[in-house]
Amino acid sequence: MVRADELRTLDDEELEGRLAELRRELLNLRFQLATGQLDNVARIGQVRRDVARVLTVLRERDIEVAEADLAAAGHAPALLAQARQRAEEQAAARAAADEAAADASDQGEQPAEDDPAERAEEEAE
Repeated sequence: MVRADELRTLDDEELEGRLAELRRELLNLRFQLATGQLDNVARIGQVRRDVARVLTVLRERDIEVAEADLAAAGHAPALLAQARQRAEEQAAARAAADEAAADASDQGEQPAEDDPAERAEEEAE
C-alpha cells in the first residue's frame, strides 16, 4: 500500500508510470481471480485503492494548475467561490441522500429508487 504523501513527492511522469503499473497489476489479478489462481483476493481492493490514490494526487495537481491560471488571469476569487459553493451544495445533497438511505435501512425499508422519468418532469417544471 502506497501512502498519498509518498506519492506527492513523485513527479508527474513517475506517477503516470506508477498508475500504468498498478492498472497492469489489477488486470493480472482479475485474470487470476477468473481462472481460480488468486490466493489473496483482498489484494484486488488494495490495488484499486492505490490506483485511486495516484489518480487523486494527479487530480490535485491539475486543480492547482487551474487555480494558478485563474489567479494569473485575475478571475480567481469569483470563480473559486462559485466552485466551492457548488461543491458544498453537492456534498450536502449527498449527505442528505445517505442519511435518508440509512434511515430507510434502519426501519427495514428499501431506499427509494430515483426514477429518471420523475427527475425529468421535475427539471422540466
